[in-house]
Amino acid sequence: MEKFVGRSAERKIMESALVSNRAELIAIYGRRRVGKTFLVRSVYQKQLVFEYTGLHNGMMQEQLENFSRSLAKAMKVPVDLATPANWPAAFGLLERILGPIVKKRRVVLFFDEFPWINSPRSNFLKSFDHFWNTWASKHANITVVICGSAASWMIRNIVKTKGGLHNRVTVRMNLAPFTLLETEQYLRSRSVKLDRYQLLQLYMVMGGIPQYLSNIVRGESATMAIDRTCFTKHGYLTDEFSSLYSSLFDESANHIAIVRQLAKISRGQTRTEIIEGAGLSSGGRITEAIIELEESGFIQRFIPFGKTANDVVYRLSDEYSLFYLKYLDRKAATGKGSWLRLSKTPSWASWSGYAFESVCLKHLDQIMAGLGIADTLVKPSVWRHASDKGKTGAQIDLLLDRDDHTISVCEIKFSTEEYTITSRYADDLARRREVFAEVSKTKKAIFLTMVTTYGVKRNPYYNKLIQSELTMQDLFA
Repeated sequence: MEKFVGRSAERKIMESALVSNRAELIAIYGRRRVGKTFLVRSVYQKQLVFEYTGLHNGMMQEQLENFSRSLAKAMKVPVDLATPANWPAAFGLLERILGPIVKKRRVVLFFDEFPWINSPRSNFLKSFDHFWNTWASKHANITVVICGSAASWMIRNIVKTKGGLHNRVTVRMNLAPFTLLETEQYLRSRSVKLDRYQLLQLYMVMGGIPQYLSNIVRGESATMAIDRTCFTKHGYLTDEFSSLYSSLFDESANHIAIVRQLAKISRGQTRTEIIEGAGLSSGGRITEAIIELEESGFIQRFIPFGKTANDVVYRLSDEYSLFYLKYLDRKAATGKGSWLRLSKTPSWASWSGYAFESVCLKHLDQIMAGLGIADTLVKPSVWRHASDKGKTGAQIDLLLDRDDHTISVCEIKFSTEEYTITSRYADDLARRREVFAEVSKTKKAIFLTMVTTYGVKRNPYYNKLIQSELTMQDLFA
Protein backbone atom coordinates (compact mmCIF):
# COMPACT_ATOMS: atom_id res chain seq x y z
CA MET A 1 0.00 0.00 0.00
CA GLU A 2 1.13 3.57 -0.73
CA LYS A 3 2.91 5.36 2.11
CA PHE A 4 0.55 7.16 4.49
CA VAL A 5 1.20 10.91 4.65
CA GLY A 6 -0.46 13.63 6.71
CA ARG A 7 -3.89 13.33 8.34
CA SER A 8 -2.30 13.05 11.78
CA ALA A 9 -5.32 14.47 13.64
CA GLU A 10 -7.75 12.24 11.76
CA ARG A 11 -5.57 9.19 12.32
CA LYS A 12 -5.50 9.73 16.08
CA ILE A 13 -9.27 9.98 16.23
CA MET A 14 -9.72 6.80 14.19
CA GLU A 15 -7.14 4.86 16.18
CA SER A 16 -8.88 5.79 19.42
CA ALA A 17 -11.98 3.99 18.13
CA LEU A 18 -9.97 0.76 18.13
CA VAL A 19 -9.43 0.88 21.89
CA SER A 20 -12.93 2.03 22.75
CA ASN A 21 -15.06 0.01 25.14
CA ARG A 22 -18.14 0.43 22.97
CA ALA A 23 -19.30 -0.06 19.40
CA GLU A 24 -18.27 2.84 17.17
CA LEU A 25 -20.12 4.27 14.18
CA ILE A 26 -17.84 6.58 12.20
CA ALA A 27 -19.19 8.80 9.41
CA ILE A 28 -16.56 10.22 7.05
CA TYR A 29 -17.51 12.57 4.24
CA GLY A 30 -15.70 14.91 1.90
CA ARG A 31 -15.46 15.75 -1.76
CA ARG A 32 -14.57 13.25 -4.46
CA ARG A 33 -10.90 12.15 -4.71
CA VAL A 34 -9.99 13.62 -1.30
CA GLY A 35 -8.67 10.31 0.07
CA LYS A 36 -11.43 8.95 2.31
CA THR A 37 -11.07 5.35 1.16
CA PHE A 38 -7.28 5.41 1.41
CA LEU A 39 -7.47 6.84 4.92
CA VAL A 40 -9.80 4.07 6.14
CA ARG A 41 -7.79 1.28 4.52
CA SER A 42 -4.51 2.66 5.85
CA VAL A 43 -5.62 3.08 9.45
CA TYR A 44 -7.76 -0.05 9.69
CA GLN A 45 -5.96 -2.48 7.39
CA LYS A 46 -5.33 -5.01 10.18
CA GLN A 47 -8.86 -4.90 11.60
CA LEU A 48 -10.83 -4.60 8.35
CA VAL A 49 -12.90 -7.76 7.88
CA PHE A 50 -15.56 -6.51 5.47
CA GLU A 51 -15.49 -3.78 2.81
CA TYR A 52 -18.36 -2.94 0.51
CA THR A 53 -18.51 -0.11 -2.04
CA GLY A 54 -21.78 1.13 -3.48
CA LEU A 55 -22.34 1.27 -7.24
CA HIS A 56 -23.02 4.68 -8.76
CA ASN A 57 -26.61 4.68 -10.11
CA GLY A 58 -26.88 0.95 -9.34
CA MET A 59 -30.34 -0.49 -8.73
CA MET A 60 -31.14 -2.60 -5.69
CA GLN A 61 -30.49 -5.95 -7.38
CA GLU A 62 -27.09 -4.78 -8.62
CA GLN A 63 -26.19 -3.45 -5.17
CA LEU A 64 -27.20 -6.74 -3.53
CA GLU A 65 -25.16 -8.76 -6.04
CA ASN A 66 -22.19 -6.52 -5.30
CA PHE A 67 -22.76 -7.06 -1.58
CA SER A 68 -22.71 -10.82 -2.10
CA ARG A 69 -19.41 -10.64 -3.99
CA SER A 70 -17.90 -8.41 -1.29
CA LEU A 71 -18.98 -10.84 1.43
CA ALA A 72 -17.50 -13.79 -0.46
CA LYS A 73 -14.22 -11.91 -0.80
CA ALA A 74 -14.19 -11.13 2.92
CA MET A 75 -14.78 -14.82 3.73
CA LYS A 76 -12.13 -15.83 1.18
CA VAL A 77 -14.67 -18.02 -0.59
CA PRO A 78 -13.62 -18.86 -4.18
CA VAL A 79 -17.21 -18.84 -5.50
CA ASP A 80 -19.97 -16.24 -5.32
CA LEU A 81 -22.52 -16.52 -2.55
CA ALA A 82 -26.21 -16.56 -3.28
CA THR A 83 -27.56 -13.04 -3.68
CA PRO A 84 -29.81 -12.03 -0.74
CA ALA A 85 -33.39 -11.27 -1.67
CA ASN A 86 -33.39 -7.87 0.06
CA TRP A 87 -31.40 -5.75 2.49
CA PRO A 88 -32.82 -7.23 5.70
CA ALA A 89 -31.70 -10.65 4.45
CA ALA A 90 -28.28 -9.25 3.48
CA PHE A 91 -27.66 -7.78 6.93
CA GLY A 92 -28.97 -10.95 8.57
CA LEU A 93 -26.37 -12.93 6.63
CA LEU A 94 -23.66 -10.46 7.66
CA GLU A 95 -24.63 -10.82 11.33
CA ARG A 96 -24.41 -14.62 11.21
CA ILE A 97 -20.99 -14.58 9.60
CA LEU A 98 -19.55 -11.91 11.90
CA GLY A 99 -21.05 -13.26 15.13
CA PRO A 100 -18.23 -15.70 16.03
CA ILE A 101 -15.51 -13.25 14.96
CA VAL A 102 -16.58 -10.26 17.10
CA LYS A 103 -16.44 -12.42 20.21
CA LYS A 104 -12.68 -12.82 19.72
CA ARG A 105 -11.33 -9.46 18.53
CA ARG A 106 -12.02 -5.93 17.34
CA VAL A 107 -13.31 -5.80 13.77
CA VAL A 108 -13.97 -2.98 11.32
CA LEU A 109 -16.77 -2.97 8.73
CA PHE A 110 -16.40 -0.44 5.92
CA PHE A 111 -19.29 0.77 3.74
CA ASP A 112 -17.84 3.03 1.06
CA GLU A 113 -19.88 5.41 -1.15
CA PHE A 114 -22.70 4.85 1.30
CA PRO A 115 -25.21 7.21 -0.41
CA TRP A 116 -24.94 5.21 -3.65
CA ILE A 117 -26.07 2.01 -1.91
CA ASN A 118 -29.35 3.65 -0.98
CA SER A 119 -31.02 3.10 -4.36
CA PRO A 120 -34.67 4.13 -4.84
CA ARG A 121 -37.26 2.01 -2.99
CA SER A 122 -34.59 -0.35 -1.69
CA ASN A 123 -35.16 0.33 2.03
CA PHE A 124 -31.40 0.11 2.46
CA LEU A 125 -31.13 2.94 4.97
CA LYS A 126 -33.95 1.54 7.09
CA SER A 127 -32.28 -1.89 7.05
CA PHE A 128 -28.93 -0.39 8.02
CA ASP A 129 -30.63 1.47 10.89
CA HIS A 130 -31.99 -1.83 12.12
CA PHE A 131 -28.64 -3.59 11.70
CA TRP A 132 -26.85 -0.97 13.77
CA ASN A 133 -29.47 -0.45 16.47
CA THR A 134 -30.40 -4.08 17.11
CA TRP A 135 -27.11 -5.89 16.50
CA ALA A 136 -23.89 -3.98 15.76
CA SER A 137 -24.27 -1.39 18.55
CA LYS A 138 -24.55 -4.22 21.09
CA HIS A 139 -21.08 -5.58 20.28
CA ALA A 140 -18.29 -3.55 21.87
CA ASN A 141 -15.75 -5.03 19.45
CA ILE A 142 -17.30 -3.52 16.32
CA THR A 143 -16.32 -0.35 14.48
CA VAL A 144 -18.52 0.49 11.50
CA VAL A 145 -17.23 3.11 9.06
CA ILE A 146 -19.50 4.70 6.48
CA CYS A 147 -18.06 7.02 3.82
CA GLY A 148 -19.63 9.20 1.18
CA SER A 149 -18.57 11.88 -1.27
CA ALA A 150 -22.07 13.37 -1.25
CA ALA A 151 -21.42 15.33 1.93
CA SER A 152 -24.85 16.93 2.13
CA TRP A 153 -26.56 13.51 1.88
CA MET A 154 -24.33 12.15 4.63
CA ILE A 155 -25.08 15.07 6.92
CA ARG A 156 -28.81 15.05 6.22
CA ASN A 157 -29.39 11.29 6.40
CA ILE A 158 -26.73 10.13 8.85
CA VAL A 159 -25.19 12.85 11.00
CA LYS A 160 -28.27 15.04 11.57
CA THR A 161 -31.03 12.57 10.82
CA LYS A 162 -34.14 12.42 12.96
CA GLY A 163 -34.66 8.78 11.99
CA GLY A 164 -33.28 5.54 13.33
CA LEU A 165 -29.67 6.75 13.35
CA HIS A 166 -30.45 9.89 15.34
CA ASN A 167 -27.51 10.57 17.68
CA ARG A 168 -26.00 7.18 16.83
CA VAL A 169 -22.88 8.42 15.02
CA THR A 170 -20.00 8.39 17.52
CA VAL A 171 -17.43 10.09 15.25
CA ARG A 172 -18.10 12.47 12.36
CA MET A 173 -15.26 13.58 10.14
CA ASN A 174 -15.34 16.04 7.25
CA LEU A 175 -12.14 15.16 5.41
CA ALA A 176 -10.60 18.30 3.92
CA PRO A 177 -8.05 18.44 1.08
CA PHE A 178 -4.36 18.40 1.95
CA THR A 179 -2.82 21.62 3.17
CA LEU A 180 0.19 22.99 1.33
CA LEU A 181 2.51 21.33 3.83
CA GLU A 182 0.73 17.98 3.48
CA THR A 183 0.91 18.37 -0.30
CA GLU A 184 4.66 18.87 -0.06
CA GLN A 185 5.03 15.84 2.21
CA TYR A 186 2.85 13.70 -0.05
CA LEU A 187 4.75 14.54 -3.23
CA ARG A 188 8.10 14.02 -1.51
CA SER A 189 6.92 10.57 -0.41
CA ARG A 190 6.53 9.87 -4.14
CA SER A 191 10.03 11.23 -4.87
CA VAL A 192 8.60 14.40 -6.45
CA LYS A 193 10.80 17.23 -5.19
CA LEU A 194 9.77 20.70 -6.26
CA ASP A 195 10.46 24.10 -4.73
CA ARG A 196 7.61 25.76 -2.87
CA TYR A 197 6.74 28.19 -5.63
CA GLN A 198 6.14 25.26 -8.00
CA LEU A 199 4.18 23.43 -5.30
CA LEU A 200 2.05 26.53 -4.91
CA GLN A 201 1.44 26.59 -8.67
CA LEU A 202 0.27 22.97 -8.59
CA TYR A 203 -1.98 23.68 -5.62
CA MET A 204 -3.54 26.66 -7.39
CA VAL A 205 -4.56 24.30 -10.22
CA MET A 206 -5.35 21.05 -8.40
CA GLY A 207 -5.92 22.05 -4.80
CA GLY A 208 -4.89 19.58 -2.14
CA ILE A 209 -6.72 16.65 -3.72
CA PRO A 210 -4.55 13.52 -3.28
CA GLN A 211 -5.91 11.69 -6.32
CA TYR A 212 -5.08 14.64 -8.57
CA LEU A 213 -1.63 15.03 -7.03
CA SER A 214 -0.92 11.32 -7.47
CA ASN A 215 -0.62 11.99 -11.20
CA ILE A 216 2.46 14.18 -10.74
CA VAL A 217 5.62 12.26 -11.61
CA ARG A 218 9.22 12.83 -10.65
CA GLY A 219 11.36 14.80 -13.06
CA GLU A 220 8.54 17.11 -14.16
CA SER A 221 8.34 20.80 -13.40
CA ALA A 222 4.99 22.19 -12.28
CA THR A 223 4.44 23.64 -15.77
CA MET A 224 5.14 20.28 -17.42
CA ALA A 225 2.80 18.47 -15.00
CA ILE A 226 -0.04 20.95 -15.60
CA ASP A 227 0.47 20.65 -19.36
CA ARG A 228 0.30 16.87 -19.30
CA THR A 229 -2.59 16.44 -16.86
CA CYS A 230 -4.78 19.29 -18.10
CA PHE A 231 -4.00 20.08 -21.72
CA THR A 232 -3.42 16.74 -23.43
CA LYS A 233 -6.16 14.63 -24.95
CA HIS A 234 -6.02 11.90 -22.33
CA GLY A 235 -4.84 14.05 -19.41
CA TYR A 236 -6.30 13.02 -16.07
CA LEU A 237 -7.85 16.43 -15.41
CA THR A 238 -8.77 17.37 -18.97
CA ASP A 239 -12.43 16.46 -18.51
CA GLU A 240 -12.69 15.67 -14.79
CA PHE A 241 -15.18 18.52 -14.43
CA SER A 242 -17.79 16.71 -16.52
CA SER A 243 -18.12 13.87 -14.02
CA LEU A 244 -17.16 15.67 -10.81
CA TYR A 245 -20.50 17.31 -10.00
CA SER A 246 -22.83 14.75 -11.58
CA SER A 247 -21.30 12.00 -9.42
CA LEU A 248 -21.91 13.98 -6.23
CA PHE A 249 -25.23 15.76 -6.66
CA ASP A 250 -28.67 14.91 -7.94
CA GLU A 251 -29.87 17.56 -10.39
CA SER A 252 -26.31 18.85 -10.63
CA ALA A 253 -27.22 21.48 -13.26
CA ASN A 254 -28.02 23.94 -10.47
CA HIS A 255 -24.73 23.25 -8.74
CA ILE A 256 -22.76 23.76 -11.94
CA ALA A 257 -24.64 27.00 -12.71
CA ILE A 258 -23.76 28.35 -9.26
CA VAL A 259 -20.11 27.39 -9.62
CA ARG A 260 -19.93 28.96 -13.09
CA GLN A 261 -21.38 32.20 -11.75
CA LEU A 262 -19.02 32.36 -8.77
CA ALA A 263 -16.05 31.77 -11.09
CA LYS A 264 -16.83 35.02 -12.89
CA ILE A 265 -16.38 37.39 -9.93
CA SER A 266 -13.52 37.03 -7.47
CA ARG A 267 -14.89 39.29 -4.75
CA GLY A 268 -17.62 36.81 -3.86
CA GLN A 269 -21.36 37.08 -4.28
CA THR A 270 -24.50 37.00 -2.18
CA ARG A 271 -27.23 34.44 -2.78
CA THR A 272 -29.28 37.07 -4.63
CA GLU A 273 -26.33 38.02 -6.84
CA ILE A 274 -25.68 34.37 -7.67
CA ILE A 275 -29.30 33.75 -8.65
CA GLU A 276 -29.56 36.90 -10.75
CA GLY A 277 -26.17 36.44 -12.41
CA ALA A 278 -26.79 32.78 -13.26
CA GLY A 279 -30.37 33.35 -14.38
CA LEU A 280 -31.75 30.89 -11.82
CA SER A 281 -35.15 30.83 -10.18
CA SER A 282 -35.11 31.61 -6.49
CA GLY A 283 -36.36 28.77 -4.32
CA GLY A 284 -35.57 25.94 -2.00
CA ARG A 285 -33.63 23.92 -4.55
CA ILE A 286 -31.13 26.72 -5.11
CA THR A 287 -30.69 27.17 -1.37
CA GLU A 288 -30.17 23.42 -1.02
CA ALA A 289 -27.63 23.41 -3.87
CA ILE A 290 -25.64 26.23 -2.24
CA ILE A 291 -25.63 24.38 1.08
CA GLU A 292 -24.53 21.15 -0.63
CA LEU A 293 -21.69 22.90 -2.44
CA GLU A 294 -20.52 24.47 0.80
CA GLU A 295 -20.69 21.23 2.79
CA SER A 296 -18.78 19.44 0.04
CA GLY A 297 -15.99 22.04 0.08
CA PHE A 298 -16.55 23.62 -3.34
CA ILE A 299 -17.58 27.04 -2.09
CA GLN A 300 -16.70 29.00 1.03
CA ARG A 301 -18.89 31.40 2.97
CA PHE A 302 -17.94 34.62 4.74
CA ILE A 303 -20.10 36.93 6.79
CA PRO A 304 -19.10 40.51 5.89
CA PHE A 305 -17.71 42.60 8.72
CA GLY A 306 -20.50 44.24 10.71
CA LYS A 307 -23.20 42.16 8.99
CA THR A 308 -25.28 39.15 9.93
CA ALA A 309 -25.68 35.66 8.46
CA ASN A 310 -28.41 37.06 6.20
CA ASP A 311 -25.72 38.96 4.29
CA VAL A 312 -23.36 36.02 3.75
CA VAL A 313 -21.04 36.16 0.73
CA TYR A 314 -19.92 33.04 -1.15
CA ARG A 315 -16.65 32.42 -2.99
CA LEU A 316 -15.66 29.57 -5.29
CA SER A 317 -12.97 27.77 -3.27
CA ASP A 318 -12.33 24.70 -5.43
CA GLU A 319 -9.11 25.38 -7.28
CA TYR A 320 -9.65 22.82 -10.02
CA SER A 321 -13.13 24.13 -10.87
CA LEU A 322 -11.83 27.67 -11.13
CA PHE A 323 -8.93 26.57 -13.33
CA TYR A 324 -11.15 24.40 -15.53
CA LEU A 325 -13.71 27.15 -16.14
CA LYS A 326 -10.95 29.65 -16.92
CA TYR A 327 -8.81 27.55 -19.26
CA LEU A 328 -10.38 24.22 -20.21
CA ASP A 329 -14.13 24.70 -20.47
CA ARG A 330 -15.33 24.12 -24.04
CA LYS A 331 -11.75 24.36 -25.29
CA ALA A 332 -9.89 21.60 -27.12
CA ALA A 333 -6.76 20.23 -25.46
CA THR A 334 -3.83 21.98 -27.10
CA GLY A 335 -0.97 19.74 -26.02
CA LYS A 336 2.55 20.28 -24.85
CA GLY A 337 3.53 23.85 -24.06
CA SER A 338 -0.03 25.12 -23.56
CA TRP A 339 0.40 26.20 -19.98
CA LEU A 340 3.72 27.90 -20.66
CA ARG A 341 2.05 29.94 -23.41
CA LEU A 342 -1.02 30.74 -21.32
CA SER A 343 1.09 31.86 -18.36
CA LYS A 344 2.37 34.73 -20.50
CA THR A 345 -1.11 36.10 -21.30
CA PRO A 346 -2.99 38.87 -19.43
CA SER A 347 -5.68 36.40 -18.31
CA TRP A 348 -3.05 34.53 -16.28
CA ALA A 349 -2.65 37.50 -13.92
CA SER A 350 -6.34 37.66 -13.03
CA TRP A 351 -6.57 33.89 -12.57
CA SER A 352 -3.42 33.64 -10.45
CA GLY A 353 -4.61 36.45 -8.19
CA TYR A 354 -7.96 34.77 -7.57
CA ALA A 355 -6.42 31.31 -7.18
CA PHE A 356 -3.79 32.56 -4.70
CA GLU A 357 -6.53 34.25 -2.66
CA SER A 358 -8.40 30.95 -2.57
CA VAL A 359 -5.31 29.14 -1.31
CA CYS A 360 -4.74 31.76 1.39
CA LEU A 361 -8.35 31.63 2.56
CA LYS A 362 -7.95 27.87 3.04
CA HIS A 363 -4.87 28.45 5.18
CA LEU A 364 -6.28 30.86 7.74
CA ASP A 365 -4.78 28.86 10.61
CA GLN A 366 -1.34 29.25 9.06
CA ILE A 367 -1.90 32.97 8.47
CA MET A 368 -2.94 33.52 12.08
CA ALA A 369 0.03 31.50 13.32
CA GLY A 370 2.35 33.56 11.13
CA LEU A 371 0.93 36.75 12.63
CA GLY A 372 1.42 35.36 16.15
CA ILE A 373 -2.31 35.39 16.91
CA ALA A 374 -3.02 31.66 16.83
CA ASP A 375 -4.16 31.78 20.47
CA THR A 376 -6.25 34.91 19.99
CA LEU A 377 -9.99 34.80 19.29
CA VAL A 378 -10.27 35.83 15.64
CA LYS A 379 -13.30 36.28 13.38
CA PRO A 380 -12.35 36.12 9.67
CA SER A 381 -14.58 38.14 7.35
CA VAL A 382 -14.68 40.16 4.16
CA TRP A 383 -15.88 43.73 3.61
CA ARG A 384 -17.45 45.61 0.77
CA HIS A 385 -18.76 49.16 0.64
CA ALA A 386 -20.67 50.51 -2.34
CA SER A 387 -19.90 54.04 -3.48
CA ASP A 388 -22.21 56.72 -2.10
CA LYS A 389 -22.28 60.48 -1.49
CA GLY A 390 -19.56 61.03 -4.03
CA LYS A 391 -17.17 58.61 -2.37
CA THR A 392 -15.58 55.70 -4.18
CA GLY A 393 -16.49 52.21 -2.99
CA ALA A 394 -14.03 49.97 -1.24
CA GLN A 395 -13.39 46.26 -0.83
CA ILE A 396 -11.20 44.22 1.53
CA ASP A 397 -10.58 40.57 0.72
CA LEU A 398 -9.78 39.38 4.24
CA LEU A 399 -10.34 40.96 7.64
CA LEU A 400 -9.17 39.34 10.85
CA ASP A 401 -11.24 40.85 13.66
CA ARG A 402 -9.08 40.10 16.69
CA ASP A 403 -9.91 39.94 20.38
CA ASP A 404 -6.84 42.03 21.22
CA HIS A 405 -8.54 45.26 20.09
CA THR A 406 -7.01 45.00 16.63
CA ILE A 407 -8.23 44.33 13.10
CA SER A 408 -5.78 42.95 10.55
CA VAL A 409 -6.65 44.10 7.04
CA CYS A 410 -5.01 41.54 4.78
CA GLU A 411 -3.96 42.35 1.23
CA ILE A 412 -3.30 39.17 -0.76
CA LYS A 413 -1.07 39.58 -3.80
CA PHE A 414 0.39 36.92 -6.08
CA SER A 415 3.65 37.82 -7.76
CA THR A 416 6.48 36.01 -9.48
CA GLU A 417 8.98 38.18 -7.61
CA GLU A 418 9.22 40.52 -4.64
CA TYR A 419 6.11 42.71 -4.67
CA THR A 420 6.51 46.49 -4.95
CA ILE A 421 4.02 48.93 -3.47
CA THR A 422 3.69 51.77 -5.97
CA SER A 423 2.51 55.30 -5.26
CA ARG A 424 -0.87 54.56 -6.81
CA TYR A 425 -1.33 51.32 -4.86
CA ALA A 426 -0.23 53.04 -1.64
CA ASP A 427 -2.90 55.69 -2.15
CA ASP A 428 -5.50 52.97 -2.73
CA LEU A 429 -4.46 51.12 0.44
CA ALA A 430 -4.65 54.27 2.52
CA ARG A 431 -8.04 55.20 1.04
CA ARG A 432 -9.56 51.79 1.71
CA ARG A 433 -8.28 51.81 5.27
CA GLU A 434 -9.81 55.25 5.82
CA VAL A 435 -13.14 54.29 4.25
CA PHE A 436 -13.30 51.12 6.34
CA ALA A 437 -12.55 53.04 9.56
CA GLU A 438 -15.16 55.68 8.75
CA VAL A 439 -17.94 53.34 7.63
CA SER A 440 -17.40 50.60 10.23
CA LYS A 441 -16.86 53.12 13.03
CA THR A 442 -14.50 50.64 14.63
CA LYS A 443 -12.53 51.75 17.67
CA LYS A 444 -9.95 49.03 17.15
CA ALA A 445 -6.47 49.57 15.76
CA ILE A 446 -6.24 48.76 12.05
CA PHE A 447 -3.10 46.89 10.94
CA LEU A 448 -2.35 46.48 7.25
CA THR A 449 -0.89 43.06 6.49
CA MET A 450 0.55 41.93 3.16
CA VAL A 451 0.34 38.26 2.16
CA THR A 452 2.47 37.63 -0.92
CA THR A 453 4.52 34.93 -2.58
CA TYR A 454 8.05 36.36 -2.24
CA GLY A 455 7.57 39.22 0.20
CA VAL A 456 7.29 42.97 -0.26
CA LYS A 457 10.07 45.32 -1.24
CA ARG A 458 10.98 47.81 1.48
CA ASN A 459 10.37 51.35 0.31
CA PRO A 460 8.86 54.52 1.85
CA TYR A 461 5.31 53.35 1.05
CA TYR A 462 5.89 50.04 2.81
CA ASN A 463 7.35 51.74 5.87
CA LYS A 464 4.45 54.19 6.06
CA LEU A 465 1.59 51.73 5.66
CA ILE A 466 2.45 48.10 6.41
CA GLN A 467 2.53 46.69 9.95
CA SER A 468 3.24 43.05 9.08
CA GLU A 469 3.74 40.71 6.16
CA LEU A 470 3.63 37.00 5.37
CA THR A 471 4.97 35.06 2.41
CA MET A 472 4.07 31.75 0.85
CA GLN A 473 6.58 30.13 3.20
CA ASP A 474 4.24 30.91 6.11
CA LEU A 475 1.43 29.06 4.32
CA PHE A 476 3.50 25.85 4.45
CA ALA A 477 3.60 25.88 8.27
